[in-house]
Amino acid sequence: LECVDLPVGHLICEQGQAMRHAYFPVGALVSLLYMLENGASAEIAIVGSEGVVGVPLFMGGDSPLSSSVVQSAGICFRLKAPLLKEEFAHCQPLRHALLMYTQALIAQMAQTAVCYRHHCVAQQLSRWLLLSLDRLRSNELHMTQERLASMLGVRREGITEAAGRLQAAGVIQYSRGRIRVLDRPELERST
Repeated sequence: LECVDLPVGHLICEQGQAMRHAYFPVGALVSLLYMLENGASAEIAIVGSEGVVGVPLFMGGDSPLSSSVVQSAGICFRLKAPLLKEEFAHCQPLRHALLMYTQALIAQMAQTAVCYRHHCVAQQLSRWLLLSLDRLRSNELHMTQERLASMLGVRREGITEAAGRLQAAGVIQYSRGRIRVLDRPELERST
């Protein structure tokens, strides 16, 4: 494993491009973004310290169906693709852990699809904040409204309104790209 420090906005891999490494975030938060031909995107999953960016490598492919972009800077450990494939083939405990994670990732993607279809922007934002905070183990995020809008596939004005409502209710404090959760139980109820 090689330790790498990844900055916000770093493109780990592009949709459809062969991956050379798998990444295991320790302190970083990585968004899996599905990109449309017109340039629009939406986040389909978040990967933090619980997971790995590079599921296609051990599931029989080399190129992901989504792009992976660092949303919160931090450390990741990376492993060359051939080494991951070799260890996956020979190490049953690693194989089991990676397959269990893949199952959890698929469940997260399914919940995200349902949330995008049936929840208002405030509920989507609340869910995204909870998913992110769980992976960062912090009560504070650094995230612009523009990036939030891009990840959720909504207009920036929708994020402004939703964040404003959560702030007025005393659930979050939002200022200049910093979001601090003040009342997590209420945030959970708002999803």
